[in-house]
Formats: sequence, structure tokens, C-alpha cells
Amino acid sequence: MLYGGYQHNIDKKGRLAIPAKLREQLGESFMICRGIYGKRCLCVYSAQEWEKLVEKIGSLPNAKSSVVKRFLYDGAFNVEFDTQGRILIPATLREYANLEGEAHIIGMDTNLEIWNTGLWEEENAQYSPESVAQIVETLEF
Repeated sequence: MLYGGYQHNIDKKGRLAIPAKLREQLGESFMICRGIYGKRCLCVYSAQEWEKLVEKIGSLPNAKSSVVKRFLYDGAFNVEFDTQGRILIPATLREYANLEGEAHIIGMDTNLEIWNTGLWEEENAQYSPESVAQIVETLEF
């Protein structure tokens, strides 16, 4: 399970350090792509979680599946860690998510999200403890 929030700098070459605890769970080779949930962030999936996502998208009706595949696959890259635990974020993805300087990395259970820190702060400011509690109240325990 991937969890936690981390602030890291992106260097001028577009490299971002990923915390060691998260690296272990992602494996040696994994996927980075544009987020598909209507937010200008990037998503990082282990090879296993990527295959699950691909399978779910394939179960959509063809017209919808094609739209999602075009959006997702056009901006998807297989990446690996360098010797210092960094990943190179392709320029097209850095531009899409407005990533430069500082980034916020969030463990989202099955994947990571990488956000421009300012955009993350705006997104996170929309939710209060009370609004999150209202969502949690819909769960059955």
C-alpha cells in the first residue's frame, strides 16, 4: 500500500527523488502517465497496478475505451530509478502537470500522484475535516 505525502524538488533535468519506502513497492520498472481523474497531476503505477488499470479500461465500451486509451497512452512512459532513487519525468508530462521546482508526491494506495505544489495546495484547500467526514459517513463499517 502506497501512502504518505512528501515534498521534493525537481532538478533542471526533470528528475524527481522518490522516497525509499515508496520505491520498494513500485519495483524496478513502472509507468508514469497523466492522471485520468480530471486533475492536472501525474500518476505512477507499478507494473502490476498498470496492468489492472489497462484491463479495467479495456472493459469499457469501445468508443469510451478508445477515448481513455488515447488520452492515457499518449502520455504514458515506462520509467526506472537511477542510482540515486530519482525518476526522470518526461518533458511532456512536466508541462502537462506544470511541474518545476517543487513537487508534492502522494501515496494513493495503489498508485502515486505527483502534483505541482501550488496546485496541490489549492486542491487540498477545498476539503475540510468536516467535508471528509461527510464522505466517510457513507462507508459501512
